[in-house]
Amino acid sequence: MFVDEAKIYVKAGDGGNGCVAFRREKYVPRGGPAGGDGGNGGDVIIEATENDNTLLRYRYNREFKAGRGGHGEGSNCHGKSAEDMLLHVPVGTIVFDEGSGEQLYDFTASGQRFRAARGGRGGRGNSHFVRPWHQAPREHDEGEVGEERRLRLELRLLADVGLVGFPNAGKSTLISRISAAKPKIADYPFTTLEPHLGVVSADPDATPDSGRTFVVADLPGLIEGAHEGAGLGIRFLRHIERTRLIAHLVDTSDATDRDPVRDFEIIQGELRAFSETLTTKPEFVIATKLDATSDHERLDRLREFAQKRGLPFFAISSATGEGVQPLVRAMADALDRLPKPQQPHAEDRPVVELGAPAVESAAASVSRHPEKR
Repeated sequence: MFVDEAKIYVKAGDGGNGCVAFRREKYVPRGGPAGGDGGNGGDVIIEATENDNTLLRYRYNREFKAGRGGHGEGSNCHGKSAEDMLLHVPVGTIVFDEGSGEQLYDFTASGQRFRAARGGRGGRGNSHFVRPWHQAPREHDEGEVGEERRLRLELRLLADVGLVGFPNAGKSTLISRISAAKPKIADYPFTTLEPHLGVVSADPDATPDSGRTFVVADLPGLIEGAHEGAGLGIRFLRHIERTRLIAHLVDTSDATDRDPVRDFEIIQGELRAFSETLTTKPEFVIATKLDATSDHERLDRLREFAQKRGLPFFAISSATGEGVQPLVRAMADALDRLPKPQQPHAEDRPVVELGAPAVESAAASVSRHPEKR
């Protein structure tokens, strides 16, 4: 099951209370205070991983609470600090504050970490309150309360090329032809109900180390009025916002009497209604089902339309493979010219603090608790 949205509640652990105690040893008169500090509560940290591709684990389990710190004890024994709670999300997940809608963090690379809730600091024992004029303090601190927050997780798949078009335009057949993805293929609309990803090799004759590869996303089909909820709506279009190239597939076969130019304009209107940035992305126009096209009049009109708009045009048959390899190479060439998103190296990926612009390294994520154990 593909789940790309989830709402969760996170609660960091409370700090343990400080202790009030005094040394009571033989031959040690007026031993003085010996109350230990409370332990620190655990943080709630969200980490991106490549091992997941859905938010399914958060569909039913929605509350996550880190452990609280142990209370301080006598003989200056500090309470044990709680372990941090680590939540894994797929790369491409965006974290929002559910109440305000503010975007808190965007996971674009595996290993990135975001501290969603900070654990409470442990309270001080009475040994911290001793003064020359106050030799037997009975004061102590209670542990701080851990932070809590309601979050909304939204997954946006990371792909280089996004396939868009009307239902039955040939998107699933194409991705199954050029990659190992196996989406459902049938002769009725809306056979694709969730996005599919496929890794494409642009240079099949090259060695695995030298060949160019890129990721293609097959999105469910759009229809007119999708931005108003028609068909499957535009829910899945968020996954195309991260793509660098849009491949717009249009059916020009004899099996349909639709106007291909009108179909192209309708889908463009739905993309624009969702986000103006989608219409600014580089785009290929791809006429599909060439093997089932005997009348090339509509195919030629779509080609002329694409040429007038300065859009690269391709005619393919995913069933026979005609025109597919030149299309794949053209996609790879276009991606080579487009800038790639910058991703930090594993050792440079910070733990980002909730609600603070400052960032600290993973090694320094516990520096606020130098005694954390």
